[in-house]
Amino acid sequence: MIFAHGFGCDQHMWTTVAKAFETDFRVALFDHVGAGQSDLTTYDSTKYSTLDGYAQDVVEIGRALDLRDAVFVGHSVSAMIGALASLKAPGMFSDLVMVGPSPRYIDDGDYVGGFSHAQVEELLDFLAENHLGWSAAMAPAIMGNPDRPELGEALADSFCATDPKIAGEFARVTFFSDNRVDLPAVSARTLVLQCREDIIAPTCVGEYVHDQLPNSEYVLLNATGHCPNLSAPDEVTAAIRAFV
Repeated sequence: MIFAHGFGCDQHMWTTVAKAFETDFRVALFDHVGAGQSDLTTYDSTKYSTLDGYAQDVVEIGRALDLRDAVFVGHSVSAMIGALASLKAPGMFSDLVMVGPSPRYIDDGDYVGGFSHAQVEELLDFLAENHLGWSAAMAPAIMGNPDRPELGEALADSFCATDPKIAGEFARVTFFSDNRVDLPAVSARTLVLQCREDIIAPTCVGEYVHDQLPNSEYVLLNATGHCPNLSAPDEVTAAIRAFV
């Protein structure tokens, strides 16, 4: 079982949930290149100009671990990275768990992603101009648990620890990605975990992902915000355990 973190985070965001599966699965955590303790010298702006570069890394990890019919758990943008990896290496992942997924963050016609193009550009400009300020302002809103400010602070610390240049490029790749066409091609059994009051991936987006996937289950968690792996790890663990 592989756990993959979202933008601005690292593998430690999955520590509590991952430990719950160590008795039943061989568990692997990793940092995307540019995050956590990854080797920053291996970052290549060209390779990582699309999510395909990150998906190829997942495939390489899977091959190194000789994975077959494994479970991939991806938070936020890593949900789509996992979907792409499953398409690149059929048979490597039999099950996908998507936590707060979004195939496209920008509204497009009848499709509601949650952001306008102008809003995304504004977010990215703010991030480029003031990485620390962006982190402090956005983390509590993304976390979505105002009664537990320590969670927002933990997320802000994670954002601040990310290399600013790489963070800016990863954010641009994330928010301008469009993987809607890939969803119907995903054959892996998939669990879509959706939070309430998620400003990054609203409920309608989770429902869209579920509708487009050929073999999926949808669970609306009681958790609020975009990071239930931090704010409601027990609920996330229970939902994944019921699925796998």
